[in-house]
Amino acid sequence: MNQNQFAHRRAAARIQLLNPDGTPAARQQVRADQVSHQFLFGCGAFDAVALMKSQDEKQQAFLSQRMDKWLKLFNYGTLPFYWGRYEPEEGKTAYPETIAAARWLRDNGVQVKGHPLCWHTACAPWLLKYSNEEILRRQLERIRRDVSAYKGVINLWDVINEVVIMPVFDRYDNAITRICVEKGRVVLVREVFAAAKETDPDAVLLINDFNTSEAYAQLIEDLLEADVPISAIGIQSHQHQGYWGLEKLNTVLERFSRFGLPIHFTENTLISGDIMPAHIVDLNDWQVDEWPSTPAGEERQAREISEMYSVLFSHPLVEAITTWDFNDGCWLKAPSGFVHEDNTEKPSYHALMGLIHGDWETHENLVTDENGFVTLTGFKGDYELKTDNGSVKLTLDGKSTNSQFIIHNS
Repeated sequence: MNQNQFAHRRAAARIQLLNPDGTPAARQQVRADQVSHQFLFGCGAFDAVALMKSQDEKQQAFLSQRMDKWLKLFNYGTLPFYWGRYEPEEGKTAYPETIAAARWLRDNGVQVKGHPLCWHTACAPWLLKYSNEEILRRQLERIRRDVSAYKGVINLWDVINEVVIMPVFDRYDNAITRICVEKGRVVLVREVFAAAKETDPDAVLLINDFNTSEAYAQLIEDLLEADVPISAIGIQSHQHQGYWGLEKLNTVLERFSRFGLPIHFTENTLISGDIMPAHIVDLNDWQVDEWPSTPAGEERQAREISEMYSVLFSHPLVEAITTWDFNDGCWLKAPSGFVHEDNTEKPSYHALMGLIHGDWETHENLVTDENGFVTLTGFKGDYELKTDNGSVKLTLDGKSTNSQFIIHNS
């Protein structure tokens, strides 16, 4: 793919470097290394919660090895907030291990998103004993409680999940479908977004759906007309039945670009084994004892991930891509990860590494002029500039094109 397609991902800045005594750092060799991306390259980080909770030394070592490989690749992680699992008994939450995981990720330079605050699936069964009025009250209370508790640590949220199907979902009774039927999609979404927004006005608030048809686009249009403060549009792309391909990918991008909102590909899956049969309507109906990865499938997965990520990274409205499973054997036992279940790396791991931390990352040797000025051009993100006398850290974001920094002794 032509590098010009990534021009909007790059920026330039003229920087003056000063010695610790304030004089210009003239004619100095400068090594510029990008240390993080502005773009959110993400993955499910559920194992971070398991790592924080585990008391078993062997499991801790295994999960630490897995998360070390995770951290080498990604700067953005999704943590689980499914109400029925987060609070299986009313008042007893998974807060201790979840906040520990979120802080651990943040300490390692990772942005964190919570998923989801409202969803009809994996809903708390104990809600069913309450009236619809009380269910809604508790749902809004839950949002205020959790957004407040994680404020400053988690600042991105999937506020509500899969609204298109929510009021007509009939596989089993659940509290959220009940109130969505009564209130309607727009009213419910407006209520839950308002609760999240008032609790953390600076948070990035997403709506998220697997339905990428015009029905989802129409819902978003209705929500925006109702002044729902949607920060970004979440697109699920679980491709267990085969890669979407360029035509569908571009159709989906065009459909949701019309709103001018940031687009996040929130749940991406590309498998490295046999494709799920096309006649399966609900992916959850595909229940198998095992779903092995194959050498041919792994090469295919690496190619498809490289192409899909390149298309999305080149699109000006896409701000984030999250692959759902880091390792094989998670949802539906699919071979959907970048590593096998034993943590050994697959070709897709190395393919994506070559893009994120190779083709799309800037590392340059520069020289300051007689006044200590140097021009840095590269992919947007955080940088460290090193000279023989010390180093400075700066952000290249296209906003500040002229800056001055004092070199700090190494």
